[in-house]
Amino acid sequence: MRTREQILNHQLYKQFQKALTDYSMLADGDRILIGLSGGKDSLCLLEMLARRQRIFKPKIEVEAVHVRMKNIHYESDTSYLERFASEHGVKLHIINTEFDDTKKSDKPACFLCSWHRRKALFHYAQEADFNKIALGHHMDDIIHTAMLNQFYQGSFSTMPAVMQMDKMPLTIIRPLCLIKESNIQEYAELCRYEKQIKTCPYEKQSNRTDMRRVFEEIEHINPEARYSIWHALEKEGKLISINDE
Repeated sequence: MRTREQILNHQLYKQFQKALTDYSMLADGDRILIGLSGGKDSLCLLEMLARRQRIFKPKIEVEAVHVRMKNIHYESDTSYLERFASEHGVKLHIINTEFDDTKKSDKPACFLCSWHRRKALFHYAQEADFNKIALGHHMDDIIHTAMLNQFYQGSFSTMPAVMQMDKMPLTIIRPLCLIKESNIQEYAELCRYEKQIKTCPYEKQSNRTDMRRVFEEIEHINPEARYSIWHALEKEGKLISINDE
């Protein structure tokens, strides 16, 4: 009899493969760089893509990068990340960046930290000749973003499953887009993924955290709400984009 971990692994990988197919995420010869933050989502993504890398067609090459922010106390155990990546046959690169968090800005520190880490990721991907970047956003992340954009910006949009950048030769893919966060959380616990040493100090102050609570209430009222929102995003063509973030 299979264990719960094995059953969940099969379920997650099946949804992962469906996302790759439904949104045409892979092409033969792709060089894919995983943005490895050290959280459960990016660890799961690395595990799934490492497994997919062993399939011959389409042939892909996968590596990972961990971006360290020097001046923000948001830290992962890099020795664990190196060991985890090595065990799955994925080469890990570690790079550093920073920004001046004492300088006044109309943008919140959470946004600035994320923007600078993303900038470093894009720069490294192009410098090392990768054509795709894989990020660990799951279905909940994409739905929460859609709600945030509606409530705070008055637009029906979200982070797409596939986004081809128009100002640089990169495509962003989100292979976990069909997976619920709760399933990744359970799998991470069963696999004993190590947690980050320090989580983001701004996490509890964000609108995204509030939106997570709102969506939990909505799902309590209607457990099918996530699929209704997802189908609406698909219908309006919001999950595939050729644009710059």
